[in-house]
Amino acid sequence: QVQLVESGGGLVQAGGSLRLSCAASGRTFSSYAMGWFRQAPGKERDFVAAISRSGGDTIYSDSVKGRFTISRDNAKNTAYLQMNSLKSEDTAVYYCAAAKAIVVVSTTPTTWGQGTQVTVSS
Repeated sequence: QVQLVESGGGLVQAGGSLRLSCAASGRTFSSYAMGWFRQAPGKERDFVAAISRSGGDTIYSDSVKGRFTISRDNAKNTAYLQMNSLKSEDTAVYYCAAAKAIVVVSTTPTTWGQGTQVTVSS
């Protein structure tokens, strides 16, 4: 089973950008679809974006579409979330997730990272 470690979170002003990374262990990274979720204080964990095993298909939540971009580098065993035009409502803990298919990773991932905090100041 793949293990996931997120990095790249931090404090940024509204309108700024951040890029999150999700490093996966093992040699089977390319056999997993990858996703990003986020959880704000007092709220449920919500889906943000997902990418297929090859990187050819992506899915986004309406709240981030056009501002966030998910990508992956299978040679580096890493998935990314480029976040632009950040808003205060994007403040949350961001979690990387994995599953065998993009439909599964966007709903019920089988593996989670530990999360990284993103704080957007207005």
